Amino acid sequence: MAALRSRSDHSGMSIDRLRRIEEFLEARYIAPGRLPCSAVLISRSGKTVYNSVLGKADVERDKRARENTLFRIYSMTKPLTSVMFMMLVEEGKVALDDPVHRLIPEWKDLAVFTSAVKDSFRTRPVDRPMQMVDLLRHTSGLTYGFQERTKVDAAYRKQGIGTFGVKPSGLEETIGQLAGLPLEFSPGERWNYSVATDVLGYLIQKIEGKPFETVLKERLIDPLGMVDTDFFVPDSKAERFAACYQYTPGERPVLQDDPTSSPYLRPPVFVSGGGGLVSTTADYLKFCTMLINGGELNGKRFLSPKTLSLMTSNHLPGGKDLTEMSVSLFSEASNAGTGFGLGFATVMDPAKALSPSTKGEFFWGGAASTAFWIDPREELIVIFMTQLLPSSAYPIRRELRTLVYAAMTESYL
Repeated sequence: MAALRSRSDHSGMSIDRLRRIEEFLEARYIAPGRLPCSAVLISRSGKTVYNSVLGKADVERDKRARENTLFRIYSMTKPLTSVMFMMLVEEGKVALDDPVHRLIPEWKDLAVFTSAVKDSFRTRPVDRPMQMVDLLRHTSGLTYGFQERTKVDAAYRKQGIGTFGVKPSGLEETIGQLAGLPLEFSPGERWNYSVATDVLGYLIQKIEGKPFETVLKERLIDPLGMVDTDFFVPDSKAERFAACYQYTPGERPVLQDDPTSSPYLRPPVFVSGGGGLVSTTADYLKFCTMLINGGELNGKRFLSPKTLSLMTSNHLPGGKDLTEMSVSLFSEASNAGTGFGLGFATVMDPAKALSPSTKGEFFWGGAASTAFWIDPREELIVIFMTQLLPSSAYPIRRELRTLVYAAMTESYL
């Protein structure tokens, strides 16, 4: 059920209209069984104004979802990895225009795919070397195996790179595998959702001289107080771990990952900075609050406001949006009026987006239909959790955005 702050909080949100969110989710998705559960947390002006949890964390065992339920956040891991990398940029340990081969020498001779004969690739030289900024904004030429779009995607799947349901190698081994595969395009030429953020995790590990997961935990997760965020679920928290489901058109979702036997119950071989974390709405709110505060939380500074401004600006070449730059099959790539920064998508033109939003708003989501967005000008944070693959199953992110902005009674613009 939803917990609502009183009208005296002056959050500029209508209590009655916020209740529509729960009514909508229950009627449209939870009661018909289209989603197993939903958790929505809304913060405005530093106050939690709405906190709703509906449905079952585990349908098979009739276990209700709760405020402390642990969710696979998949690509909502990417913003944390990107922030950690930018912390190293601020410290002068790496620069955005550094060539990636400065830290991964075996990538110096990466080439671009042109054609293939059976398992043999024909390639051409890159127009310019891949830079660190290309990894952050997904213009690297790398891809994901699960996209099933090209011969290069197929090569990723064959080697178990960026593919659901395939046991991957470790970070070091994956970097070596990628050295032997061609790029989809020359860096900076197009936008393609990819394993680039996993590569950032490897670079963080190499720069700091300790495992990526240790660096992320010591420098970001623990100092933020994200007590339930990790790359695996320990035994002491296994009861809180949600089941994950797979969308099947025209049918009820089927169990995709059983929480009692999930690979997430043990430390992973491949620590994915692009999609490996488990978290809660309360934990992710701490991360988002740090971002909306300009890089600071509880007296500790993680990033400069200027760095965050840089990260949330559109970095797509020529000021283009995703519809103009993307060759990806990823669902968010169809968003008109949306650019991409350094770890986040960013709203460039609300009118083109045909959805309530604010210029400068930044966001992203995860494969199991989780999502978040931050609207700094409206002092708004919204976090949505569920567990259904793929994220393109329903238009729930757009629907939720409409419902949240419809609940505003006061704009800070």
